[in-house]
Amino acid sequence: MDNELTRREFLAGAVGATALFLMPGCAADETKEKKSGAASTETEPKGPKKTLAYLYDDVYLKHDTGRGHPERPARLTAINQSVKNAKWFKELHPVKPKAAAVDTVALVHDKDYIKLVERECAAGRRGLSTGDATISKTSYDVALQAVGGVTAAIDAVFAGTAKNAFCAVRPPGHHASEKRGMGFCLFNNIAVAARYAQKQHKVKRVLIADWDVHHGNGTQDIFYADDTVFFMSTHQSPFYPFTGPEKETGKGKGKGFTMNRPLPRGSGDREVIGAFKDDLLPAAKKFKPELTLISCGFDSRIDDMLGGFTISDDGFRELTKIMIQIAEIAGKGRLVSLLEGGYSLKGLASAATAHMEELSKA
Repeated sequence: MDNELTRREFLAGAVGATALFLMPGCAADETKEKKSGAASTETEPKGPKKTLAYLYDDVYLKHDTGRGHPERPARLTAINQSVKNAKWFKELHPVKPKAAAVDTVALVHDKDYIKLVERECAAGRRGLSTGDATISKTSYDVALQAVGGVTAAIDAVFAGTAKNAFCAVRPPGHHASEKRGMGFCLFNNIAVAARYAQKQHKVKRVLIADWDVHHGNGTQDIFYADDTVFFMSTHQSPFYPFTGPEKETGKGKGKGFTMNRPLPRGSGDREVIGAFKDDLLPAAKKFKPELTLISCGFDSRIDDMLGGFTISDDGFRELTKIMIQIAEIAGKGRLVSLLEGGYSLKGLASAATAHMEELSKA
């Protein structure tokens, strides 16, 4: 945990917004943490100039969740410092953030909900009225920058500037549904990314894999009746948000395009990699995605303060290799990974760096 935070301060700051995350027996003791726009183009170049694009900017630190909150700015600075120390850092293609237009966010979210987020942030509320998401006066603007930065990464991949991308953004997004923010999430970054790619780059099929320890309920809800987006999630169960049973596979046209693999507390490399290799990979070969997206939550890593999974850094490397393989099926390797959870700084930085290193080799 950060040096300036005591256990009492951490728990006090997390009350309310994280109450469901910090259920007895579910949260790891914090002592386990040992202190850490390219434009669209119709014609792609022969090969990308860089393999991996990287989205990071200090603007994402301005989403103020308050002292002691687990979803804090230090998460991004920990990742960025670790990445800057990597020998391949200079080979990355930097992506500059931009504010997304409201119409872009509205590809997924109801406009009345978007206005609500803007209004409640401007009013200085500390919690979003729709759910357990801490906000501040700057949060709406930062959330637009997160969405806009992710769409810029999508553009970079389709322009051929990079083959794949990692987006270190906050606030995270996978719990946000069309009309509701919750679980630290305001706008669903990855859902907007999928819809944006379909609209701007004429992508027909998008695959989203979510390895966060929490079920991506917002993403599932948005695409549950959609046969153009395949959504797969591995997640701890029972656990917040208490959704994502295996029997939920979609409805209507989307039947068979949602895959849930709930796993018990203590699951790790063997179980999660097994689900990706044995279940997702065959389904992806049948689906043939033209773009692959990852809801990249590192709270599924061993010793995370909010999760109960035990995935190792090598486990994340293997998961990344599987996702690269999926991206090559019909998408020319196009893959964009978005940060979701991950709250123990040293572990978060280590896992994110391992993930990016594998992406840089693709």
